[in-house]
Amino acid sequence: MKVDAEILDLFTKELALCGVKPGETIVVLTADDEWQENAAAFMAAAQGLGAASFNLNVRRGQQNAVGVQGRHPLVGNELAMRTLKSADMVIDMVGLLFSREQAEIQAAGVRILRVMEPFHVLKQMFPTEDLKRRVEYAKGLLEKASELRFTSEAGTDVTYRLGQYPVISEYGYTHEPGRWDHFPSGFSFTQGNDGGVNGTVVLQPGDILCAFKKYVESPVTLKIKDGNVVDIAGSGVDAHLIDSYIKSFDDDRAYAISHIGWGLNEKARWYQFSVSRQLPAEHVMNALSFYGNVLFSLGPNLEVGGDNDTACHLDLPMRRCSLWLDGTQILEHGEVVHPAMRVDRHA
Repeated sequence: MKVDAEILDLFTKELALCGVKPGETIVVLTADDEWQENAAAFMAAAQGLGAASFNLNVRRGQQNAVGVQGRHPLVGNELAMRTLKSADMVIDMVGLLFSREQAEIQAAGVRILRVMEPFHVLKQMFPTEDLKRRVEYAKGLLEKASELRFTSEAGTDVTYRLGQYPVISEYGYTHEPGRWDHFPSGFSFTQGNDGGVNGTVVLQPGDILCAFKKYVESPVTLKIKDGNVVDIAGSGVDAHLIDSYIKSFDDDRAYAISHIGWGLNEKARWYQFSVSRQLPAEHVMNALSFYGNVLFSLGPNLEVGGDNDTACHLDLPMRRCSLWLDGTQILEHGEVVHPAMRVDRHA
């Protein structure tokens, strides 16, 4: 397959950020005929940096397209797992997130880069050293904090007790053994302590329902008690949509509060779903990463070492919220006000 020069150049820069060097082995993991142009470009980029590379292609079949909690083609595939654990780096185009298989590969010291976006998004949100600095600073704050609180003028007021679970940073490249990242991205997040999340979240028009790639159009109120949503209310279609979607999994764990963090990628676009002509091909990294969002979510927590492996995962990036860690303000009405993480987006 002929590799486009622009794609090859960008992927070479990405793998250079990931520390790919001569003598390493890079495995590009794909399913069926998905992402073949990107896979070929990543292999060529790795070879250009002196590394060995090959494509491990598996059959997706009827399994979950996002691989939540192990519903992906590596389940029970011992040969593929041995191959991946012997690599220096895996480029994941299948979607191993929230799976035990991903954790097992990382535990073998393999760094993993998840790539699920088309080229135009990878180019638009390409990572920088400064993004890494700000995201890692956020990680440090979260690691020291014992309480996170976020509010909004619409009525959100929810508090998370912290400390039980680790903090994960995503800035778009991975260069340390065993580290996972998502190209592109731009946020840090953690999980509230078991039973330690209480309050009210009010979703407002313009907030995002990532599972459906759409914006909230009518207010939805979520009452949270001891780490679980106990009531979903709203007169519009969005409340019914969320309630029906969660109920469809027939799993009480789907109501659990999952990870919490905030977006720091100034290149990400809140409005992407409204302007993209390639929406079916796009993932949701613009929505998860846009600067100043509060990344509120429901569902599984395997990614931070928990035991909730429900298949129902709802990421709900929220705008115009204020957020504090132990009383130190990080966001004010959707703007990053902490000086160590603030960027001048108008410069």
